Amino acid sequence: MATRRQVLKVIGGGTILAAAALGGWAATRDPAAARRPWTAAGQDADPVRRALSFAILAPNPHNRQPWHVDLSTPGEITLLADPDRRLPATDPYDRQIALGLGAFLELLAMALAEQGLRADTALFPDGAPQPRLDGRPVARLTVTPDPQAARDPLFAQVLSRRTNRLPYDTGRPVAAGTLDAIAAAAKNGRVAHAVDPDKVAALRDLGWRAMYLEMTTPATARENVELTRIGRAEIEADPDGVALAGPLLEGMERAGLLNRWDLLDPASAGFAQQVPFLRAPFDTAMGFLWQVTPANGRADQIAAGRDYLRLNLAATAAGVAMQPLSQALQEFPEMAALNAEARAALGVAPSETLQMFVRVGYAGQPKPSPRWPAESRIVGA
Repeated sequence: MATRRQVLKVIGGGTILAAAALGGWAATRDPAAARRPWTAAGQDADPVRRALSFAILAPNPHNRQPWHVDLSTPGEITLLADPDRRLPATDPYDRQIALGLGAFLELLAMALAEQGLRADTALFPDGAPQPRLDGRPVARLTVTPDPQAARDPLFAQVLSRRTNRLPYDTGRPVAAGTLDAIAAAAKNGRVAHAVDPDKVAALRDLGWRAMYLEMTTPATARENVELTRIGRAEIEADPDGVALAGPLLEGMERAGLLNRWDLLDPASAGFAQQVPFLRAPFDTAMGFLWQVTPANGRADQIAAGRDYLRLNLAATAAGVAMQPLSQALQEFPEMAALNAEARAALGVAPSETLQMFVRVGYAGQPKPSPRWPAESRIVGA
């Protein structure tokens, strides 16, 4: 569902847009309050809470922000998975949720190091839960002052980092050497990439077919629609999930021209109208990058998520746009054949796990994704 934010943005056209603009209404439709955590990051006087204000900006699946932190023990940070933020249809084993938690951990460690604090991390200290995450800690961090704590130069990119869902510039190829440099930011697993036009064309098609399957499988389609927030009020009330912001979309919904539930019916006009807009980002991918781990334990998933955060920051530093295309990697039964096709196309051995698959290219800078405030993610303090 990563590209659904562009759905229908021109359907209905100028009539609704012009009506929405009357009285300055359009100028008030940006969910600015939901983006406030990006400008608030780093403002807290307490160093641990300051670090958390950056960590909540980490990329995560469907923008679910699946983390809680327990600060009840001085000098410790306990990371917990929020059980209400799972994706049971598209992510039945919580693999993608674990990746998001790994990205959070990496950004948290970076933000602590910026303040001369070392984080000694014990993963799953009470055991690694399978097949789903549960109430046991994901990680326990012991935080101590350390003037020698190494600052990571990638941290400078944190506030500029985006998951860029815009169509990419098809007139600007991405050099293989640029992706080599981005891949070098990873510390775990294996990172590979493709920029050959024939290979890219095949992977564009594979990615789109997986997206279409997700859109037409009833359980996964419903999960995505239920997580869709349309307009400023919905997004600011629930700043997670799939945000559809702007005066056109909000005006269309108010006028009855946009009904999210129509997207569940492949025979409906609304479903048909969204398809070309959803496909455009796939068809403008100028390269692909993917991550592979030797196994698929919880520690492997956390490590892959930590690496993805690093890759995204390195891409930001290089001016390269990046967006995960997670559909072909999902583990619900209907996706099995395309999952196997993706593994074969990307050279993933039977013993390995394909953890991330992303498109890359060049594009403008979108606004940051909505976020829950850092204090809303703290428990036990």
